[in-house]
Amino acid sequence: MKILGIGNAIVDVLCRVDDNFLKKNSLQKSTMKLIDELEFKKLLSLLKIEETISGGSVANSIVGLSQLGNDVGFIGKVSNDELGQKYEDGLKKENVNYLYNKKNESLPTGTCLILITPDSERTMCTFLGIAGKINDTDIDLDMVKKSQITFLEGYLWDEGEPQSAFQKAINHANEIAMSLSDLFCVERHKKSFIDLVKNKIDIIFSNEQEILSLIDSNSFDEAVLFSKEINKKIIITRGEKGSVAICNGEVVECPALKDLKIIDLTGAGDLFAAGYLHGYTNKLPLIDCLIKGTELSSKIIQQVGARIK
Repeated sequence: MKILGIGNAIVDVLCRVDDNFLKKNSLQKSTMKLIDELEFKKLLSLLKIEETISGGSVANSIVGLSQLGNDVGFIGKVSNDELGQKYEDGLKKENVNYLYNKKNESLPTGTCLILITPDSERTMCTFLGIAGKINDTDIDLDMVKKSQITFLEGYLWDEGEPQSAFQKAINHANEIAMSLSDLFCVERHKKSFIDLVKNKIDIIFSNEQEILSLIDSNSFDEAVLFSKEINKKIIITRGEKGSVAICNGEVVECPALKDLKIIDLTGAGDLFAAGYLHGYTNKLPLIDCLIKGTELSSKIIQQVGARIK
């Protein structure tokens, strides 16, 4: 298998809201907030659902890779309930090897409310449910060892048990890629993430905001310098400024595509990672990896949801 993704198995629930809805409910635009089941149900009662999709950050990337013809798999924990079945069916429909046997659990399948404002930004409220209880016993070591790359999300660091799954994957993988996931996620786990980035991860995906938070800086030049010094593959997306790859001292830049009709930024980073990893595993030059990432992320932001249709 080329790439095995391990992450939170979350059913995405897409809804359109105005900025006032975010203010009323004390939500900060463009971030991800972890909520409990009670708050989830309260928010859901105020919303009109546009679409539901088998989501989660790494799962979105894995589907994108599958759509490009790559042999991929995903491990994420769902419950044996209606949403859990929908989640599994959704991945299988996209030709992803879903490598988790669901059981009846004490918690329901995880769900994420993706609130899309008129400026196309997305604000996420995640009830992790059983997804947040993934642990080392859920990781199929044989599949990890057989995969060229194991791709993890920073969100897995948000609860105790998933860290054991994360560490088990790192200890046995051939090559490890990781997404920093979210600004709040970086700020919550800065010390751990710095150690992971410097010492344990081979390929790191980040946006500009996240990498600057990680190194406590306001200077993008400092982020480039940091990336050169640690000698890893650091891939940074910069919105309208395009993207940058810093690999083994080499810095390669790729411009963003112009004149896009942006509808929804959900999944932009996830699909960028999919395009980049497609190029990387197929041994394309660094600039072509960035171009493929840009192509996929540009497609996804011109439609609703994190699946290229």
